[in-house]
Amino acid sequence: MKSQELIIYRNMEYRELFDQVACLLTTQPDEKPETMPSSYACASQLIELAVTYGFEGNLWHCFLAFCLANDENVYSTSCEIKGAVEGSLNELAAHDFKLIKELFDYDIRVLDHLSHLDGKGIWTCLADYHAVDGSSKVYNKRIRDQIVALAVSLGQADDAEVFGREVTEFYRHFGVGKFGLNKAFRVEEMGNDVSIKPITNVEHVYLDDIIGYELQKQKLIENTEAFIEGRAANNVLLFGDSGTGKSSSIKAILNEYYDKGLRMIEIYKHQFQALSQIQEQVKDRNYKFIIYMDDLSFEDSELEYKYLKAIIEGGLGKKPGNVLIYATSNRRHLIREKFSDKRELDDELHNNDTVQEKLSLVARFGVTIYYGSPDKKEFQQIVRELAARYELNMPLDELYAKANIWELSHGGLSGRTASQFIINLLGKDSGE
Repeated sequence: MKSQELIIYRNMEYRELFDQVACLLTTQPDEKPETMPSSYACASQLIELAVTYGFEGNLWHCFLAFCLANDENVYSTSCEIKGAVEGSLNELAAHDFKLIKELFDYDIRVLDHLSHLDGKGIWTCLADYHAVDGSSKVYNKRIRDQIVALAVSLGQADDAEVFGREVTEFYRHFGVGKFGLNKAFRVEEMGNDVSIKPITNVEHVYLDDIIGYELQKQKLIENTEAFIEGRAANNVLLFGDSGTGKSSSIKAILNEYYDKGLRMIEIYKHQFQALSQIQEQVKDRNYKFIIYMDDLSFEDSELEYKYLKAIIEGGLGKKPGNVLIYATSNRRHLIREKFSDKRELDDELHNNDTVQEKLSLVARFGVTIYYGSPDKKEFQQIVRELAARYELNMPLDELYAKANIWELSHGGLSGRTASQFIINLLGKDSGE
């Protein structure tokens, strides 16, 4: 069976199903071994994958395209974001592309003689499968559409060389595997093992959606672009009042620069011991990773900040050049300070060392950006622009008066309060 001749793509996630369908397609009708896979079972698995990933059209083509897009091997990870590489890997990959294209070119409707559905062949249905709504339980719609589009383009490839170029171009544009097909990730710890899992539903916020704070956003853009372009860049701390757009700015940065290879891993302070393992898992990939820490602060008794300091400072190993830390906090100094820390008559003999230990964490962030609460005029500007964005028609005097009443009882002047006020008005309008 030709699928057993694969070299680079031998360890695909769904290799068993790949081999089973390949066996069905390449076995002649008059030579059916007793170990021949069940046509019904293979069709069932393809349908399950179609529902999970949102595939439609030719499910065999979609399945093969997904296997190619998802398989992290020496060739695909070398080509991600960078494109075609030089050397012997190209020849080895070309060998595999030829085999996969041969399987790609089989018409799965020939398997109808093995299974039927009320007179209509099951595989004919799978050759032109119509999804319920085209949604995916695993990927967002954009990624799902890219895989389906890859299946179509590979089906139109004239030969194995064109087929290989299409796959390699996909790797250059979108990457490969979980880091290529997703933009944001979370950390799961199971005993001593640390796993990086995709976050499939990421808020679609962009920098233009954040009203005001132009200097702050520009500072964040400059550091991020330097990082993406391989120039010197710093870890970043966004600090200041709550509801001012710190977290939204970092989410927006991810959405703005995802197509340039930026990825983000969210981590909580109880997971800081896993930071070294996280860096180890991503250091050799062709993406730029931001480790995102939201609402970062430490009580006096919490010592997790020491792990963070150790990672930022670096140990004996070389610090990965494709990893930065972006954090948000309502505290300027991150670690809660007590008056007793500064008293001259304290039980601590080296009192100044204790204070400096706590203050030194912020110094590890080369860029600190302050997000302060807007004044009355700035708050009204945010309200006005949000109202215009949502086409909320109301005289400005009335709008401002209602906004002022709202903010007095809903957290004060902030972008978040303004947004909640507008949402409340929209809800009332829609209910009338």
